[in-house]
Amino acid sequence: MVNKFEDLTVWQKAHKLVINIYEITKQFPREEKFGLGIQMRRAAFSVPANIAEGFNKRGKRD
Repeated sequence: MVNKFEDLTVWQKAHKLVINIYEITKQFPREEKFGLGIQMRRAAFSVPANIAEGFNKRGKRD
């Protein structure tokens, strides 16, 4: 039984993706840290955030 979104395998994998992206983008050259690096971080972060948001919308009204 899944009681919270953290129990979902897909969320756990997405969370690992975020951690990996943050580690990778730390190594980017200075000129890319504030361009491509920020975009990659925001995109990666949105995946588990959307999973968590969708998990809470399981009622009849949604």
